[in-house]
Amino acid sequence: MSATIAAAVIPAPGCAVEIREYPEPALEPDSALLTTELSEVCGTDVHLQAGRLAGVPYPLIPGHVTAGILSKIRGRINDVNGTRINEGDRVTFLDVHRTCNACWHCLVGRATTRCPSRRVYGITYGASDVLAGGWAEAVYLRPGTKVIPLGGTSADAFMSGGCSLPTSLHAVERADIGIGDSVLVLGSGPVGLSAVALARLSGAGLVLCIGAPSLRLDAATAMGADHVLDFTSLPADERAAWVRDKNGGRGADITIEASGAPSAVVDAMRSTRDAGRVVVVGQYTDHGEVLFNPHADLNRKHLDVRGCWGSDYSHFHRAVQVAQTPQLAKAWTTLKLDRFPLERANEALELVATGSIIKALIAPG
Repeated sequence: MSATIAAAVIPAPGCAVEIREYPEPALEPDSALLTTELSEVCGTDVHLQAGRLAGVPYPLIPGHVTAGILSKIRGRINDVNGTRINEGDRVTFLDVHRTCNACWHCLVGRATTRCPSRRVYGITYGASDVLAGGWAEAVYLRPGTKVIPLGGTSADAFMSGGCSLPTSLHAVERADIGIGDSVLVLGSGPVGLSAVALARLSGAGLVLCIGAPSLRLDAATAMGADHVLDFTSLPADERAAWVRDKNGGRGADITIEASGAPSAVVDAMRSTRDAGRVVVVGQYTDHGEVLFNPHADLNRKHLDVRGCWGSDYSHFHRAVQVAQTPQLAKAWTTLKLDRFPLERANEALELVATGSIIKALIAPG
């Protein structure tokens, strides 16, 4: 590797990505330099470019979920089992570098995703924090970063789940799917697609997906959905009727909202059976308010509505286990992965923003 490292940078909200050069950092004790193989372009990165997340330290090197080869280690890095990780190993790492393990949320609420000290590679670490995002030839892994070996699993195999898989694992965990349950997934982006596959793996007897466009709905079918519907083809009340028609006149036992549209939360409540469960995982950024009827849509239906924000180490660890287990990973092998060099990061962002691609990956090499 040369003395300088190229990175794709969002200079400020609303600005196009630029390529900048950074010096190779000097390593602190128990830190490492990761040569990037693949880093995801996800919906969060679209929001970052648009400036929809608060507290982001621009200029920013995006890329919060990344896989690569450890090219340099200073000191010792262990995995969660205490096993030493070595130079030359292919790894990924938890994008959440720091939670305090001292605040109320960490110790009492058991919700580390809400820790006020939480810092995230590619999101809340900026370019001034030294190669803190995966859209670069290398990433500096700070001391304390939770590194996960991929073993014989390729970067492609892991990144086919990528960012969406830990998030969806959290959502499905919150959904508490039972064997034979009917599950509706609203949204057919990467999180929705992973939710479809995980619902099936969790024992769902019927899996429905409403989303768009057609290439993503085709992917949902390949990943385990029994029936799919283009949400643009019917008005909201007829979409809810479509769900009831597929499930004996009732709504879905469980609905996972993964679309990001505020109106989809109302659709989720209206498409779920009485005394069913709704998990809202798609509302990562503020897209505005939406009206619903508290009596008719929520209370009279005796609904259990659960929010779901981000993921923690347990979800990331299990995502790697899914990628490493052929029987579990089969659904994700059906996804089309499109790779882009650093110089085409703006094109990748545009394709993700318009939904005209399944999964975009930055491949710096």
